[in-house]
Amino acid sequence: TVTGFAISLLFHTTQTEVCPPSCSCKSLGEMKGLHIDCSSRKLTEVPALPVDTKRLYLQNNSLTSVPPGALDSLRSLEEVKIFDNPWNCDCHILYLKLWLEDISAHSLENIRCATPGPMRMKPLRQLTGNELGICKKLLPIKCLEFFWRDLILIAGAIITLILVAWALKFSKKLVCQINLCLYDSRGRLLGRHTSKNH
Repeated sequence: TVTGFAISLLFHTTQTEVCPPSCSCKSLGEMKGLHIDCSSRKLTEVPALPVDTKRLYLQNNSLTSVPPGALDSLRSLEEVKIFDNPWNCDCHILYLKLWLEDISAHSLENIRCATPGPMRMKPLRQLTGNELGICKKLLPIKCLEFFWRDLILIAGAIITLILVAWALKFSKKLVCQINLCLYDSRGRLLGRHTSKNH
């Protein structure tokens, strides 16, 4: 009885982990993946999805954006429906746009922006980075970051070259001093040897 309860608990846990609680899931057969239907559930964010998802329906919800990387694990995906959501087409929508271009380009046809005002009803596929105001605002900061990074790298390279040049100069000086010492000691030995012979 205890074993049966443990197995049923384990099965229930596995099922919960596999299928998001806000969605309905169907198996497409052994080794064929899952059909995940999360449509019309008033979702405000994409739930954690199993990696073997083949068909994903997220249409008619309250999704405004998708966090970068949230859908990257769905490598087996063959079909996705994600239209009829109030998408906020600011800089953060670029992840979803690029992901759909790779996975299901035709899905972009039905996706339209809800906000901000100038983007309302514009198809997501027509969106470019230049149209996204927040991206323009972020650009100088990014450029500044690159500038400081490059400046640090250049300064590091210059300091390294100076240290290498100093080390070479010091090593040459050291070699000269050693040679002088050896020459001097040889000269003294030779002098002593000559005086002994006389």
